[in-house]
Amino acid sequence: MEIVTERKIERDLPPPEETWDAGELGCGELVLGLFLRIKTISRGGVFRVIIRDPAAPEDMPAWCRMTGHKLIRAAHPEYLIQRKEN
Repeated sequence: MEIVTERKIERDLPPPEETWDAGELGCGELVLGLFLRIKTISRGGVFRVIIRDPAAPEDMPAWCRMTGHKLIRAAHPEYLIQRKEN
């Protein structure tokens, strides 16, 4: 039986289609930027975002849950998000 790890899941995904360095943007500006930018990648595609805001470790999982996108990796300040299929 194969044990599936987070690293294996990452290896099975395509490379990020886009990277956005959001710097220290806070919640409102960050959410708007994410909303606009993630729409530019293909469905199921991977988006890489760099966020230096100290609240990002809590904000990113919540944003993904609310929008239906999948948070693949959260290693502050870098986050990988897989765009939802629909």
